[in-house]
Amino acid sequence: MNETDTVKPDDEPQDPARQQLLADVAALPGLPGVYRYFDAQDAVLYVGKARDLKKRVSSYFQKNHGGTRIGHMVTKIVRMETTVVRSEAEALLLENNLIKTLNPRYNILFRDDKSYPYLKIASHAYPRMAYYRGSVDRKHRYFGPYPSAWAVKESIQMLQKVFHLRTCEDTVFNNRTRPCLLYQIKRCSGPCVQHISAEDYARDVANAERFLLGEQQEVMDTLQSQMMAHAEALEFEQAAEIRNQLGALSKVLHQQSVEDNTGVTTKDADILAVKVQGGRACVNLAMVRGGRHLGDRPYFPTHVDEATEVQVLEAFIAQHYLDSPVPPLLVLSHAVDKALIEALSLNSGIKVTVQHQPRDSRRAWLDMCIQGADIKLTRLLSEEGSQQARTRALVDALDLAPENLDTFRIECFDISHTAGESTQASCVVFEGHKMQSAQYRRYNIEGITGGDDYAAMRQVLTRRYSKLAAAAQTGEARLPDLVLVDGGKGQVSMAREVFEELGLDLGLIVGVEKGEGRKVGLEELVFADGRDKVYLGHDSAALMLVAQIRDEAHRFAITGMRAKRASVRTGGSLLEEIPGIGPKKRAKLLQRFGGARGVGHASVEDLASVDGISKELAEEIYRALH
Repeated sequence: MNETDTVKPDDEPQDPARQQLLADVAALPGLPGVYRYFDAQDAVLYVGKARDLKKRVSSYFQKNHGGTRIGHMVTKIVRMETTVVRSEAEALLLENNLIKTLNPRYNILFRDDKSYPYLKIASHAYPRMAYYRGSVDRKHRYFGPYPSAWAVKESIQMLQKVFHLRTCEDTVFNNRTRPCLLYQIKRCSGPCVQHISAEDYARDVANAERFLLGEQQEVMDTLQSQMMAHAEALEFEQAAEIRNQLGALSKVLHQQSVEDNTGVTTKDADILAVKVQGGRACVNLAMVRGGRHLGDRPYFPTHVDEATEVQVLEAFIAQHYLDSPVPPLLVLSHAVDKALIEALSLNSGIKVTVQHQPRDSRRAWLDMCIQGADIKLTRLLSEEGSQQARTRALVDALDLAPENLDTFRIECFDISHTAGESTQASCVVFEGHKMQSAQYRRYNIEGITGGDDYAAMRQVLTRRYSKLAAAAQTGEARLPDLVLVDGGKGQVSMAREVFEELGLDLGLIVGVEKGEGRKVGLEELVFADGRDKVYLGHDSAALMLVAQIRDEAHRFAITGMRAKRASVRTGGSLLEEIPGIGPKKRAKLLQRFGGARGVGHASVEDLASVDGISKELAEEIYRALH
C-alpha cells in the first residue's frame, strides 16, 4: 500500500464508528465517482465529486485542516456513501443533482430558480406577443430566457413600436368592432378589424421573429427593399409606413452582435462575474440574446464561508445550467475547470465555448458585469449590516442575552376583524435579521364574542405555544427569543396568563403600545414580567425594527381577514353561480336587500317577493346561501 492509500488516524483513540469510517475510506476504489458525508443525526454534510475517489476522500482525513470550514466538517463526519460512475463528467452531473436534492450544509448552494420569463409569440392566424413564465411547448414560439420581467416587457414595447404586433388576449381580439387605443398611437396595426391584411401581418411577425433571433441587419435590408418596391410602384403611403419602421428599428439597435477575436459572430451568450467578500458572494449573470444585451441578474449563494471566487463560479455554472438552457458562449470573470465545461457540453448537447479574457465588446460587457457584481454585493453587505445593527440595538435595549444574534427569533401576533366579523390572528416570524415569510401562520378565531380582541389573543397564543412548549422541553422544537403582541397592558396581561398556564418565561413577552395620540414613533414597550415601560425614541434603530415587525403582522392579519370575509359573506359572484340568476336578477336582489349580506339573511318568502324571483328560485337561492 503506498502513501496515498494510507489513511492516518488521529493521535487519540478512535471510537468504533470512526474506525469503521476510516476503514471504508481505505477500501475506496481509484475510480471516478461521487461521495456523501453524514453526521450523527444522519444529515448530509457535504456532497463532492472526484476523478479518483480514493485519493480525494483520503485527503480529508490525512491532512490537518485546523479550525477551517473543512476542519469543522471533518470532525462531524460519522459515515459516508459513495457512487462510482463512468467518467468525471458523469460525476459532476450526479454531484450537482444531489446538491440540489439534499441541500448539504457545507456545499455552496444557489437557490433553484426556474422562473426565467420568456417572450411568447402565440400561434394564431394573427399571432400575439405576450409575457410568459413557465414550461415551454412546441405549439408557440418562445424567445429568451430573459433575466427579468422588465426585460421582456421592454422588448414587447420595442416590437410594438417597430412591427405593430398585437398584445391583446384572443377573447378581446375576437370581439372587437373598432380598433383600440394602441392602434391610435401606432403600437398595433389593427388586425382585429382587418386594418391590415393577413399576409402583411404575417410578414411583420416573421420580421419580429428574425429580429429576436439576432438577424437585425437582414430585417433592415428586407424592409429597405420593400420600401423601394412600394416607392417604384407609386405606393407612397405603404413606403412611408416601412420608412417609419426602419426609423424605429434603427433607434432601438444599440449593438447587433457579439464579435469574438476571430471575427465570428455569436448572437447568444451569458456573461458571468463573481465577487466574494465578507463571507458572502455574488454571481452576476448578464444575458445576450439575438445579439442584444438584455440585462443582468444577481445570485447570492449560501454556505460560502472560505470558498474562493473560482469555487463559487464553478458551483454556479454546475448548478444553474443543470436545468437551464446554456448558450453556446460563456464569458467568465475567472477561468474554470475545463472538465466542467466538457460536462456542460455533454449534458446540453451543444458545444459550449468559454472566454475569460475577451476583447472589444465582450470585454466591455464583462467589465459591466464585474462592476454589477461588486455593486450588488456591496449593497447586500450594507443591508445585512444595517439589519444586524437593528437586531443588536433591540437586544441591547431590552437587555437580552441571546446565544447567537444570527439565530435571534421574534414572533409577533396581531388580531384583525371587521366589526367582530371574520376574526383572524396572524403570527409573523423574524429570524436571521430578516422576516421569514415561509414561517408565517394565520389562525381562524372561533367561539368568542365578536370584537373581543383579548379572547382572540388568548386563543391564538394558547394554540401556538401549548404544543410548542411541550416539544421544546424534549428538544424537538425551539421557543422564540421574544414574543411581540400588538397592544398595551390588556393584551400583555392576556399573554401573561397564557404563559403562566403553560409554564413559559414571562420575560419573553413584550407589548407594543401606541403612544400619545397614537402617533407613529411614540410607541412604548410594555413587559409582562413587571418591568417599567420603555420608550425607545422615534429615531431608535430598535424601534424601527419593532415597528417593521408589528406592521408586517398587521398587514398579514388584514389580508387574511379580508380573504376570509370575502369567502364567508354572500358575494355577488356566488349569486351568479346559481342557475337562473343573471345580471338583472342579481342586481334586483342586491338593490332590494341592501347588498350581499342582506340577501344572505333574507327568508324564502322575502326572496320570492322580488320581481322575477319565483318561489322555486327563491328556495334554490336560500339553499345555495345557507
